[in-house]
Order: sequence, then structure tokens, then C-alpha cells
Amino acid sequence: MYVKFPKRRLYLKVWQVNVGRVKLYLLDSDIEKNNPEDRNVTLRLYGGDQEMRIRQEIVLGQAGVELLTRYLKLDPTVYHMNEGHSAFLTLEIIKNIIKEKQVSFNVAKDIASSKTVFTTHTPVPAGNDIFPLDLVEKYFKDFWPRLGLSREEFLKLGMKPCKELEPGFNMGILALKIAGKKNGVSKLHGAVSRELFGDVWPEIAANESPIGYVTNGIHTCSWLAPRLKELYNKYMMPFWQDNIHKDNVWEKIRNIPDEKLWEIHNDRKVKLLKLVKDNVTERLRRSGYNYEDINEIVSKLNPNALTIGFARRFATYKRATLIFKDLERITQIINNSDRPVQLIFAGKAHPADKEGQDLIKYIHQVSMMPQFKGKIFLLENYNIAMSRYLVSGVDVWLNNPRRPMEASGTSGQKASVNGVINFSVLDGWWAEGYDQTNGWTIGTNAEYDSYEAQDMADSQSIYKTLEEKIIPTYYDKDKNGMSKKWLQLMKNSIVTTGGKYSTARMLVDYTEQYYLPLCNLTKKYYQNIDNVAEFNNWKNDLYTNWKDVKITQVNDLDDITIDAGNNIEVACEVELPNISIDNVTVEVYYGKILENGIVEDVHIVPMELTESSEEERKYYFTSKIELKTGGNYGYTFRVMPKHEMILEPANLDLIKWVTRD
Repeated sequence: MYVKFPKRRLYLKVWQVNVGRVKLYLLDSDIEKNNPEDRNVTLRLYGGDQEMRIRQEIVLGQAGVELLTRYLKLDPTVYHMNEGHSAFLTLEIIKNIIKEKQVSFNVAKDIASSKTVFTTHTPVPAGNDIFPLDLVEKYFKDFWPRLGLSREEFLKLGMKPCKELEPGFNMGILALKIAGKKNGVSKLHGAVSRELFGDVWPEIAANESPIGYVTNGIHTCSWLAPRLKELYNKYMMPFWQDNIHKDNVWEKIRNIPDEKLWEIHNDRKVKLLKLVKDNVTERLRRSGYNYEDINEIVSKLNPNALTIGFARRFATYKRATLIFKDLERITQIINNSDRPVQLIFAGKAHPADKEGQDLIKYIHQVSMMPQFKGKIFLLENYNIAMSRYLVSGVDVWLNNPRRPMEASGTSGQKASVNGVINFSVLDGWWAEGYDQTNGWTIGTNAEYDSYEAQDMADSQSIYKTLEEKIIPTYYDKDKNGMSKKWLQLMKNSIVTTGGKYSTARMLVDYTEQYYLPLCNLTKKYYQNIDNVAEFNNWKNDLYTNWKDVKITQVNDLDDITIDAGNNIEVACEVELPNISIDNVTVEVYYGKILENGIVEDVHIVPMELTESSEEERKYYFTSKIELKTGGNYGYTFRVMPKHEMILEPANLDLIKWVTRD
């Protein structure tokens, strides 16, 4: 098969890999038909320039669709894009629909929307590929005529709504504009993404942008230590793995005798420390350290010491060196002979990330300081095999990203299911996973004036929690060498996160919230071209006439102060000169107003049509507001579009708020 590049074709070989019952298809450009430069398109993921990147994403998106539909003869009901890298697939789908159905771009786009889900994985703008316009033009100038679009119309697909062309084509925005369903990968990340991409829907409040969330999960049994899995098999219900996502399945973890869980955990710890010894010995030997120096370091590895692990990509926002912010303080914590602590670091930096590489260098330098020798260990060649030992062999899993830059994070989920206790910033999955009984938090949800202030506050939180909570609890041991409080934390960690943060639960969420709704809409409406064309005409009429919608309050709209538990009735009048009453939803929007003017605890309640005048096209709506707490409240009214074929009302970027005369 092939895709078209400027003045040439890029030929691709297809590999099929059977992963259990799943077929994985890989596209390979390293074949003789291609010129030497093109043979490298699929050679490596990182390290190329922007032109190599756009070529790769054309292969991933457009060639991917071509492979599935033309060569494998598949007709996917739903395409799921993970990050914007594959977003060109939306254009390929639209092109194929136009060709097959002989419809306009807008009709084809509606059908493509009903078939696509987009998951964004990064909460930082730099995580989205933005290509220069001349590069996009180079590779797509022969493509946009096939969509029936002009150059400007095509380029604006990858831009926020704007009058003038922006300097770059954003792959994330392309995916957001076309995909029918969109989500982040944790509750907090969903909220951050709505704010980050709020400009894509300028009429909609940023916090109501149509981006939901499905929190990432792990394939539990791939990360569960073998002996722990045997223990779980013995004490949990038969066939527990078939219902792994259900919380009640995990409650039986509490029946495991403490001594059995502690014995297996310590066995994993001994195996981890053997790996650490071998890895550090080899690294230092290769770096020219003599045998005596190396032995002095690795001989201090202590299976009875509180062991803290940090292993992940060394991206700067993950703040790998935060625990060393105050070297004097951490020296005192680590070097208490009665309550020893050892730290293990592992991970890799992006090849082009000099700052990330400098973090690794700094950790090595700290580990070789006299007071830290044999207490801090840095592992090289981090991989999945090593990760399995780390997430099951340390006592505490440290995670201190700069909030709210961690989209989800899954390493802590791998640790918790193995009974390793999380010590993390309230970011990503831990912001919803922490329940005050299953681990510890770092810092607060406060916002800071500078990164330095945030780092200082969070590092102080790390030291205080270690000194006052983590270390005392770990070393509160009985005559059998066990801490009952620690084992309770271990069990709470497993019970509260084992099912909730499994891949099984994640797939249930995607299926119920995204795949099935799209499948049902497709089956009911979007397979019929006449339905889609009619829906498209309806949208055009709505956009034309929306400006004429008018809402006025009937009773007093001023802020109100009431006693807790009171209900009040509110009412408004809606005027719809050219839109059917059946095509709108009228809502009351209310919340508590804080002293700084911010509205919190927002509620949105559909209102009931109680009177109407078809001749005047005026409609009277009422609703009751239940205010559960006393204080200063405000409320207003709005109209949103309604149609049985709408995938997400906010996608249309139409909203009308109450107007004052």
C-alpha cells in the first residue's frame, strides 16, 4: 500500500502481530521501493524534525484508515484517536465518505464526527503538534480540493475560530473540532483540558467545553507480582479477575493475614535490592569506580529500611529532584540510624530534553555525596522488567509533579495494587484516588505566584509528612517486625484502587460513555444520508437564526440571600421568532457567589414549559431552585440547542443567556 507525498508515493509494508486474541498492525516504510529518506519515516518515534513528524502522522492517520478500510475490508463503527498524532485520520474518513456517498464536506464531517473519539493525554500546550502552514500546504495542497475546501477553509480546521489565519496548524484542535466525543484521562485533567482548549468553543464557558474524562487504568494482572497474585487467588472470590473492575471484589483483601502479605512484600523487596545492587555495580564499574568504592555503596542496601521509589520519565514538570530542595533537611531524615530511609530512582529523559538529562546527572551527583552514599541509588536502562520490580518492591511510591501538569499517571496505580503506598501530589489519578486512608499527599491544591514558591511549599510538605507520618508509621513495629498501621494502609491502598484503576474499569467507561452512544446514534441516524443532510440543514438554520433568540427574566434576577434548606421558584420568558420550541433546552444556572465574585457549587437545571403563545412565539418557563446551604446566591437563565442527532450540545458552540432590558 502507499500514501501520497509531494511528487512521489511512500510505499508501506504491513506487519500483523498477534497479541493474544488481538491483531496489531504495524506500518513499515523501510522497503526498497522508497528513497533512502523515506525509508526512515517509521524508523524511530523521537528525534526527527517537523517535516519527519508530519510524514509520520500522515502514515499513522491516513495510511491507517486506508489499511483498515481498503486492504483489510473492515468498516469500523468507531475510531479512537489517542492524542492528536493520528488526527489526519479524520480527513481521510471525510474524503472517503465524500467519494462514496457523493455528499458535501459538511455532511461528510457530521458522519465522521459520529464515528470518532478523541482522547487528549497532555495538559500542556506544547504537547500538541503544531505544524507551520507552509509545511501543511506542501503535503496537503492536492488533498483539500478532494474535500471541496479552499486553502483557507482547510487550514482553519486546525485553528481556533478566527478571522485571520494563525501561524500554525494544531493537530489537537483538528481532532477536537471533528471528533464527536472528547475526553481527558483523569477527572482533573478533563477540567484542565476544558480550560486549555476553551477557545475552540468561544461562546461556551470554558469549564463547559465538551471534553469529558475517563481516568486511565492499568492491566492489573500484568503488573501484579506473581506471588501476590497467588495470594489474591487464595483469599479473593473465585474468578475474581473476571470482575476485576468491581470495588466489592477487592474487599476480601482485608481477610489476608498480615504476616502473609508482609512476608511476600519483603520477598519482593529483597529481589528488588538484588537488582539495584547489580545495576548500580555495573554502572559505577563502567564509569571507572574501583571495587572498594562500589562495595562501600551497595553493601549498605538494607532490606529493613523504609524504601522509597521514584521511577518515570525525567520530564522537568515531574520534579525528580524536589526531595533534594533542602539538602540539610533530607540529610537528617535519611541518616537516622534508628529509622533508616533509602531512595531508589530510575527513568529516562527524552533524547532531546537536555534539562531532563541534567536532572539525572544531578541525582547521580547527590547520590555520591558522602552523607548520601549507600542511601540514594540511581538505576540505568529503565524498562518494563525493572519497573515490575520497583512497583512491587519499594515501600512508598513517590510522585511529585507540578500540579496540574500530570494528566493521569499510572505508575502509582501499578504500585498500589501491589500494596505499595502512594505518596503523591494531588494531581492526575491520585486527585480522585486518595481517600485519606490509602496513602499520603504532598502539598495542597493552592495556586502559587511562581514555580519557586510552589517547589518550596511542596518540598516542605514532603519533609514534614515523612518526619511526622510515614517514617513513624513504618517503624511502629511489633515483636514480629510488623507495623499493624502500615499493613492497614497497604490493604486500604489495594482495596480502594485495585478495581477503580484497572484497564477493565477504563474500558467499561469508554464503552458505556463513548463507544455505545456513538454506535447507537450511528445505527439510528447517521447511516441514513437523508437524515444527516436534514440535520445539516437544521444546523445551518440554527446558526442563521440564533441571534434572534431572546430571554428575559420574569421575577427579580438580583443576587439573593436565603436560609439553608429553602426553595425558590424562578421564571423566564423565551422568545423564538424562527426556531421551534422543540429544538431548544431552557435551563436555570445558579450557584453560590463568594466574596471574590467567583461562583462555586454551580447547578444547571432544565426548566419546565408552563405557558406558551405560538402567535407571538413566546414561551414561559419555570423551575424550582433548591439551595442546601445559606449564603449569597446568584442565578440566570440560558437556552441551548436540542436535537436527537446532536452528539454533544456544546459542540455547536451556541448558547444564549438572559438579556436585561
